This record gives sequence, C-alpha cells and structure tokens, in this order.
Amino acid sequence: MEKVYYATHIASILTLIAYLLKDILWLRVVTIFACIAGIIFNYFVAAHPLWPVINWNIVFILINAVQIAIIIRERGGVEFTEEEQELYQTLFKNFAPFEFMKLLRLGEWKDAKTGQLLTVQGEKLQNVLLIYNGLAMVESNGHEVAQLKDGSLVGEMSFVSDGVASATVKVMEPTRYISWPKKDLRDMLRRNPSMSYAMEKVFTADLVKKLTPRNQQETWHGSQH
Repeated sequence: MEKVYYATHIASILTLIAYLLKDILWLRVVTIFACIAGIIFNYFVAAHPLWPVINWNIVFILINAVQIAIIIRERGGVEFTEEEQELYQTLFKNFAPFEFMKLLRLGEWKDAKTGQLLTVQGEKLQNVLLIYNGLAMVESNGHEVAQLKDGSLVGEMSFVSDGVASATVKVMEPTRYISWPKKDLRDMLRRNPSMSYAMEKVFTADLVKKLTPRNQQETWHGSQH
C-alpha cells in the first residue's frame, strides 16, 4: 500500500513538470500520465474508489488524447516553399514547423522598390518587417548610420517597447520582405507561449548579430526600429 501512496506524489510532480513545459504537445502528454497516476491513487488508496475523481481524470485523459492527435496531424502536414524553408532553417529553427506556418500565414510577402521608405523616424510603426533579400539604409537625423541586409529585422524593438521609429529606413535596391501587423503578432504570441519564447530568441539573435564588432558600425542602429 505504501507504494500506492507514491502515485499521488508522482501525479503532483508530473503536473508540476507539465506547467513548466513550453511545448503544448509534451504538456498534454505529461498531463495524461499525471491523470493516470491520479486514477491509481484514488482507486487504491481510499477506503473505496473515488469514482467522481477517477471519472473526471478519465475525461481529462480523453480530452488531451484528442488534442494530441490534432496537434500531431497539424505538425505532420506542414510544407514550406523554398523561401519559407530557407527562413525556417536559418532564422526560425526554434519554432515548431506548424508554429512557423502560423507565423507565415499572419505575415504578408511584399516587394519594395529603390527609394521606398520602410519606416520614418518619429512615426508610429504598425508592422514588424523581416528583410528576406535586398538592402536598406538606416538614417538618423538625416545621417546614414547603418545598412540592413538579408535576414535583418526592422521594427522589433518598437514592437517590444511599443515606441516610435528612432530612425528612417530607406530601400537601396529592390527588396523582398515579410510584414507582420504588430497588433496581430502580439495577440498571436500572447495566445501561444511557446511561439512567444521562440520569437524572443529570434529578436535576441538579431540584436546580437547587429552588436557584433564586425557589424557594429554597419547595422547596430537597425535594431532600434
């Protein structure tokens, strides 16, 4: 009987682990095992089986099992274009494939002509941009301070701080980029903690790249938009 009492500790530990997990799939898997441990405890330890508790645990197991099946189906059916695959492998590898697909669906691919302004100093930014291919110049108070190339983000610091653009970004050659509406992106990340965590890594990696000595003079100020 003493061994059975361990079931309640196992259930509590597994529940604690589930709360710490960022991947929703593994969270649901661990939750199922926590429910199983709870069933064992409530069936064997009490003077008689606590069927209301046991039945509710069975319901929780069934719900999580269905959700696991849905997640696996969603993750297994993801296909990327050549451009999307390149972005996923280089910049967004911390996202699960289906999470990155959600991010792509939220954004819009755009093409900018030479001379087009992506941001204007002092103005509110409505979008977060990622330069896929091209070149843009960063101007602060009328002076060029940096250049942004393939894989550079524009507007990520404004997204984090909800501030205005601290510089103007002007396209120097035909540029292809992705644009995400800030409000929609913020709402999506708020609803998906694992995506929020992965996006933080993308922002951090971009900032680190801009702050490295090799690129500091060229691209540092791009992180301020």
